Amino acid sequence: MKAAVFHTQEDLRIEEVPEPSPRPGQVKLRNAFAGICGSDLHVYYSPEAAGLDFEHPHPVTGSTLPQILGHEFSGTVVELGDGVEGVSIGDRVAVWPIYYCGECPACRRGLYNVCQKIGFHGLSSDGGGMAEFTTVDASKLHVLPESVDLRMGALVEPMSVAWHAVSRSGVEAGGSALIAGAGPIGIGVWFALKARGVENVLVSEPSADRRAIIAALGAEVVDPVNEDLSAAVSAISGGDGVDVAFDAAGAGPAVTSALASLVPGGRVVVVAIHERPMQFLPTQLVMAETDIAGALAYLPEDFDAVIEAMSRGAYDTTGWVEEMPLEGVVDAIHMLRGGAGAKILVRAD
Repeated sequence: MKAAVFHTQEDLRIEEVPEPSPRPGQVKLRNAFAGICGSDLHVYYSPEAAGLDFEHPHPVTGSTLPQILGHEFSGTVVELGDGVEGVSIGDRVAVWPIYYCGECPACRRGLYNVCQKIGFHGLSSDGGGMAEFTTVDASKLHVLPESVDLRMGALVEPMSVAWHAVSRSGVEAGGSALIAGAGPIGIGVWFALKARGVENVLVSEPSADRRAIIAALGAEVVDPVNEDLSAAVSAISGGDGVDVAFDAAGAGPAVTSALASLVPGGRVVVVAIHERPMQFLPTQLVMAETDIAGALAYLPEDFDAVIEAMSRGAYDTTGWVEEMPLEGVVDAIHMLRGGAGAKILVRAD
């Protein structure tokens, strides 16, 4: 079968590899679509900084390089391993791709998304979504209803990152929010807020192209470089400041401007990965009793919530999702690195 196989830095090849067979408790999937994530870009350009170990097997999965990529993907069940129940051949599914140790302090608290030895199918595993087939534990499957197609199903994973961030914010229906960054996760935060009854949302994005994409979906936008962000926040919040703000940009100024935009007692949720340290004055937190919280990945219940919201039409792929064949994955990575496009789905078949 064809697969996108990562060997080393900037060495991703479309190769013929053996077709997998499911072990007991696993299913075999015919993959449909796999999204290219910011994590894939980190792996491609800076694998060691992204946590890939060239010398030692992954502590949970035992996998080593080379690695088939694709951790945000959908597919159809084509074969069942021994002992699999509750899943049928022909089921269309999204895959919760996390591997966790079950023993660390995070896992003992049920926080499998921050396991100290965390791994992902398609980043540190035997197989991935950027191939014609893969095998996964049946427990990782989330069956898609008829109203959610496989293309949308491949977006469940990145949209669950955003859904989890909104859960971490504590914002309630009728509240107000600021989103810094209109990439795929920022777009996902906007959809998640709307799906949860938070209508009063402002998106701050310096890129004109990205502002245009999310504005076409119905978002209110502001250019934080050339326009008055504080005035825009004041306008949507009656001068009080927003209840929550989300850093989906991964830039220090996004966090500091988010803090300055909060109502007293508000919260900033950092959902982006920062490559550089930043400075801020902690007095900002003290004087208004504001919070900064982090949000990483997702739990299985986030997948369920996103799929339910998708089933009632809360998500729209118009204008921000495009497709490429498997052979185009390296070109797609270069495009995204250069700032072009928003979300690219690779057709795995």
